[in-house]
Amino acid sequence: MKLSRLAHEIAESPTLKLNDRARALRDQGEPIIHLGIGEPKNAAPIGAIVAASACLTDGRVKYTPTSGLPCLKRAIQAYTLQYYGKQVEPENILVANGAKQALFNAFLSLVDEGDEVILLAPYWVSYPEMIKMAGGQPVVVQPDMPGFHLSSDVVQRAVTNRTRAILINSPNNPSGVVYRKDFIRDMVAFCEAENIHLITDDIYHKLVFDGMEAPGAYQFTSLPIESSQLIVINGVSKSYGMTGFRIGWAIAPAELVTAMTKFQAQTTSSPPMVSQLAAEGALTGEQGVLEGLRLDMQNNRDVMLSELAAIEGVHVSPPAGTFYCLPDFSSIMEDSMTLAELLLEKVRVVTVPGCAFGMEGYLRLSFAGSMKEIREGMRRIRWAVDANGSHSIRIGDNHIKRDW
Repeated sequence: MKLSRLAHEIAESPTLKLNDRARALRDQGEPIIHLGIGEPKNAAPIGAIVAASACLTDGRVKYTPTSGLPCLKRAIQAYTLQYYGKQVEPENILVANGAKQALFNAFLSLVDEGDEVILLAPYWVSYPEMIKMAGGQPVVVQPDMPGFHLSSDVVQRAVTNRTRAILINSPNNPSGVVYRKDFIRDMVAFCEAENIHLITDDIYHKLVFDGMEAPGAYQFTSLPIESSQLIVINGVSKSYGMTGFRIGWAIAPAELVTAMTKFQAQTTSSPPMVSQLAAEGALTGEQGVLEGLRLDMQNNRDVMLSELAAIEGVHVSPPAGTFYCLPDFSSIMEDSMTLAELLLEKVRVVTVPGCAFGMEGYLRLSFAGSMKEIREGMRRIRWAVDANGSHSIRIGDNHIKRDW
């Protein structure tokens, strides 16, 4: 079969093989612990369930406007005003099938062949491939400060005359870092001065810990939205734990939203009505779920950090948000894919290799699961990487002996 050049060039997810293997092992009855999953275990908010149920009971589940239901747009307007202090209009909002599609629509609308988009490492695994599919070139900037932080100077030095956008994800997947207020301020000022788009992926912006806040880019601009270089991506998947509803959105100047809507119209068309109404129900309903999920994730983080502290040679920068951490295992094994494969095959723990995020030698560990899963997963990892530990470990009904 002759496949397209793009089909050959786009990289397969480095985690796909691990997840497929984990699924096969679980189907065989193996006691898999999944510390790679980016999905909290909470139930969807009651407001979302009521709204979705009412829609299904009515039975009239139809197409919606491509850019989103007016009622959901009104809820996003209110959300943006409450949490960002920014008044936006319906024509500034595109509702998409998840934040990923909102990002992809933005790249398709902004990037020509050979244009560059700057990414900050560690970056989410899909960013580079989405940019490539739009014909662009990802330019990766490595952190130059402790804890995965960057100075604005190192980012600015990566800019060329082909740079179309800079993408910032804060709180960050996979590291959990929340970028400093002065860094976000400097990047907004720089992008506005240089006529470069600043895309902020804020999907985790309410999942922050220890009394912190994730600075929003809007607070650092006085420009009206139609003159702004800012594109803000968000959704209900993470902060509300509504991953399966697949609703995200973009906020941008109306001209860009119109272009993004055209791409969406020719691909997936509108997001499902049921999911949009569920998202509206979550945004307008009782908001205690936000704080409840945040506290659960903070408690889980503290447990994982405590477990990691017991592994000699492993260093981790405490995450200030999300439900991930990115410990450095390079003193134990430099090849993160090999280490992730070893942990799956030997002790049945799923992790995500740091090479997928531009950080070789690291592993992304998720603490979105239950406390029991976190403790058991870390018990197995600690045994697997401790060459001076006991000769065997009990996993499920089996005693596993060290043979590596």
